[in-house]
Amino acid sequence: MPSSQPRSPHQAATPTSIPDNRLGLSPQDVATLRQHQQLAHAQARSPAGSQASSQGRLLLDPGSLQLLSRHFDRVMQAIGQRLEQLNHATEIATQAQYDRAGNAIQMADAEIARFRAILHQIDELETEFDKMKRIREIVRSFRARVEQLERRLG
Repeated sequence: MPSSQPRSPHQAATPTSIPDNRLGLSPQDVATLRQHQQLAHAQARSPAGSQASSQGRLLLDPGSLQLLSRHFDRVMQAIGQRLEQLNHATEIATQAQYDRAGNAIQMADAEIARFRAILHQIDELETEFDKMKRIREIVRSFRARVEQLERRLG
């Protein structure tokens, strides 16, 4: 069966494959490797990966390994880009939280200053009330004297 793909000089005429249970990998790792090999071959429009997988084999020829390597490079690049996006989003969220905390501190400081100003005004009013009490006592004292004088003169 002639292939529609040009072969590189490093690629054997028949892809080398081995049974996937001979790799010493866990079933989950074998399934992941198969899935990625199928994806790599599908992206290259090569049916070999799917055929090997359906036979419980993994392709180990240089061309298949190169496809798999390029596929994993793209996967790693996508992971790196996603990581950068998440780092950027984390930085933005952290800065926003820092700004909110800073604003909350500024607002708290302003409220503390306002509260201190109110306390100062209360202190001033208490001082004025004390003055009024003293004036009232003085007025009562004068009134009592005037009443005494009126009684004497009276």
